[in-house]
Amino acid sequence: MAKGNKYYVVWQGNTPGIYRSWDECKRQVEGVAKAQYKSFESREEAELAFQRPYDEYKGQHPSKPKRQSMVSVDAEGMTVVAEGPVAGPVLDSLAVDAACSGNPGVMEYQGVYVANRQQIFHYKAPVGTNNIGEFLAIVHGLSYLKKNGLSQIMYSDSVNAINWVRRKECRTKLPLTPETTELWNYIRRAEHWLQTNTYTTEIRKWDTDHWGEIPADFGRK
Repeated sequence: MAKGNKYYVVWQGNTPGIYRSWDECKRQVEGVAKAQYKSFESREEAELAFQRPYDEYKGQHPSKPKRQSMVSVDAEGMTVVAEGPVAGPVLDSLAVDAACSGNPGVMEYQGVYVANRQQIFHYKAPVGTNNIGEFLAIVHGLSYLKKNGLSQIMYSDSVNAINWVRRKECRTKLPLTPETTELWNYIRRAEHWLQTNTYTTEIRKWDTDHWGEIPADFGRK
């Protein structure tokens, strides 16, 4: 008998995968020693779960979802983080992140397609800060999506950078020196783009606590 309108993920069974009904799922796990499976309310949640270890979901009651950070914008255009029911990220999306070896130090950022972790763009500067990289990554992503006529949402794990983008200003204290001149020129171009362009891209905060590191992470923590 079907158990409602759910999606079933089988991590360990006859044929691992995502199944649309309990009967299909049952055929994959019945009689299988240490079978691993769980139901989800949406296809999106199921697809995310299938890409991650079963242990992250084991024992989680479907009627008692975890909590996640929900981001909204207040009347002054500032990002507000509040708690809400957990949901997986949208896979058809762009994720951006930055890394810095020292602060300041060698800085780089990249944009990655969430569904398959394909790198879409990358930039590296000899001197910079992580906050600058996070800011530039978002602006680069906005420009890329607009130029290519794409309506995907974009994820960043930096509330600070999201706020800088909304203010259309990179509020860094990095001094302008001969060593940082090229980066500062790049920053000014990014600010000019924000001030002279409109965009419809929705920028969302990546929920690291529940989803793990953002797909664009450089893995240097």
